[in-house]
Amino acid sequence: MKWKKRAIISLCFWLAGISFLIGRLVQIQLVSTEDYTKHHVNLIEASVNQRSQEMIVDNGRGNFLDRSGQLLTQQRLPVLILFPFLNKMEWKVNEVARILGVSDYTIMKEIEKNDKPFALGEPKPLLLSNDQMEKINALNIPGVFAVEKKYNLSNYPAEQLIGIVRENPTELKRRYPDKELSNETLIGVSGMEASFDEFLLPEGKSKLVYHVDGDGSPLFGINVKYVDPANPFYPVNIRTTIDTKFQSAAEKLVDQYGIKKGGLVLLDLQDNSVLAMVSRPNINQKDPYNGLGMHNMMLERQILGSVFKTVVAAAAIDYKLDNPDRLFDCNVINGKPDLQHQYGELDFTNSFARSCNNTFGTLARELKDIDPNILEDYASRLSLTEKVGWQGDVYHFEGFKQLKDEEKGRVFTSEDAKKDKNFVYFSGIGQHEVRITPLEVANMMATIARGGKKEMVRVASKIEYKNGTTMAEFKKKSIPGETIAPYTAMKLQKLLREVVMNENGTGRWFQDLPYEVAGKSGTAQTGIMANNEELHNKWFAGYFPYKNPRYALVTVNLGVPSNEGGVNPLFADMVKAIYEIDNE
Repeated sequence: MKWKKRAIISLCFWLAGISFLIGRLVQIQLVSTEDYTKHHVNLIEASVNQRSQEMIVDNGRGNFLDRSGQLLTQQRLPVLILFPFLNKMEWKVNEVARILGVSDYTIMKEIEKNDKPFALGEPKPLLLSNDQMEKINALNIPGVFAVEKKYNLSNYPAEQLIGIVRENPTELKRRYPDKELSNETLIGVSGMEASFDEFLLPEGKSKLVYHVDGDGSPLFGINVKYVDPANPFYPVNIRTTIDTKFQSAAEKLVDQYGIKKGGLVLLDLQDNSVLAMVSRPNINQKDPYNGLGMHNMMLERQILGSVFKTVVAAAAIDYKLDNPDRLFDCNVINGKPDLQHQYGELDFTNSFARSCNNTFGTLARELKDIDPNILEDYASRLSLTEKVGWQGDVYHFEGFKQLKDEEKGRVFTSEDAKKDKNFVYFSGIGQHEVRITPLEVANMMATIARGGKKEMVRVASKIEYKNGTTMAEFKKKSIPGETIAPYTAMKLQKLLREVVMNENGTGRWFQDLPYEVAGKSGTAQTGIMANNEELHNKWFAGYFPYKNPRYALVTVNLGVPSNEGGVNPLFADMVKAIYEIDNE
C-alpha cells in the first residue's frame, strides 16, 4: 500500500508541475504577451526582435519646428544604409564605391565591423547628394539603400524650453493606460516635449527590416522590407515661435558673458510670442537630473529686486502719489542711513531713474495704508502673479497648457505680511517675499509697451499634420482680469525711458544703441553667502524701439557677487544683434 501512496503523491506533484507549466505557457502565449512581468516586457516585440534586424529611419515621434518651419531638435540626413548580410554575398560593391568616390575596401571593411544595419561612416555618416541617392537606388541592390534618416541633435536650441525625451515604460503605462504603445516609446519628461507629449506620440516607426537566423543570415532570402505607418497626417509638427537667428545670437551672448545661472527672454510684441529663450546651466544630456540643467530658470520664480518698483510706480500713479513737487530722502533706507547709495533728495521721476529704494519703500507703505491688497492687485494687473503661458481648450484637450513647468509669481506669502509696514517697505523694492519669473517680467514690459493690453505668451503658434495642414492653432488670447489703464501705461513708458535717458539713470549705458530702449534695472539681495560675500540677482528688463515697440527683453544673472555679473552689457549686445538681424 505504501508504494500506491507514494505513486499517488508523485502523480499529484507531476500533475501540479504540468499544470504550472501549462499555466505559464498560457500566460506567455495568450495573456501577458504585451506586458510580461513587472518590467512590462512585450513578448511579441521581443520575439520579432530576436529573429529580425532593423534600421530605424524615423522613430515616428512628432517634431518641433522653428517659426519658419525648419526642424529644431533633429535633422534629416541623406545617408547610405548597409545591411551586414552583404558580407555573405556577391554584390556590386564596386559600382556603389564609384558613385560615392570611395574604395571598395572602405565599404567592405565597414560591413565586416557591423553585425547590424548601419549608415556608412557613422557616427559621422557620409552625406549623399540627390544624384548619388538616385544612382545607388537605381542599382536595386538588396541591403543597400540611400535614404533620408532622422538624427537627433546632441545640442539643440532652447533646450530647457523644448525639453527632453526618455524611455520609461512605467510612466508610459501610467500616462496612457488605454493606448497600445511599445515599451520603447519615447515620452516627454520636461519642457514642451512633456506639454505636447500626447500630440507627439508615434503612430509607428519608419524602418528597414529583414529576418535572420541564429547566425544572422537571411531567413527568407535577402528581401529587405520598408515598413512605414503610411499615415499622411502623422507624426505631427509643433510649429514653435522660436526664431533660430535670434535664439542662436542669444545663446552665444549668454555664454560669452559667462552666465552660469540665469539667461534671457525675448518676446515679439506683435503676437506676444517667445522669439528666444536661454536658460543656464545647460542640460547634461547624459545625466540630465545631475545639477540644475533641467530647471528652466526663465520659468522659475526669482528674487526680483528693483524691477518691482515698476509695480509700485503704477499704483502710485493711479492713487495720485506721484506728485512731481514731492521730494524723497534717498540717503536713507527704512529710516536708517543707506550705506550703499547717497542720492540726496529726489522727486518721483528721478527716484525711478536712479532706483531710489527709500522712495518706493515709502510709497509701498502709503499704498498699504490705503489698502493692503494694492501691491498684489497691481502686480496682477501687470501679469506678475499669474502663469502667463498660453492655456485654453485646443483640439480634444480642455485647459491645455503650453508651459507645464511654469511657476506663478508672488508678492506676499501671508495676510500678515502685507499688513506689516517693514515687510511692505522691502516688498516695495522687490525684496522680502517677492518672487517673479523672468517670463512674467518680460510680459510686464510687453503689457506696458502695448498701452496696458495684457496677453498670454505663446511658445507655439500651431500644430501641423505631416502633410502641412493645420491640426490646431493657438490664437492670441488676453489674460483674464484687470490691467493697467492706457494713461498709466503711458506714464510708465516715460518713466522707463527716463531710466535710459537720465544722465544718472541706471540704464544710461543704452543711450547709443541702434534701437531706443526703455527699461528698468534690478539688483536683488538673495541672503545667500559665498566666500563671506552676499550673492545678488542682476536684472535688466525693457522694450524697444521706444516709439514703435516690437520687442521685450529680459536679461538676468542669478547668484553673483555684488561687484560682478552685471547684465547691462548682455542686454546691450542683444539689442545690437537684433538690430543687425533685422537689417540683414
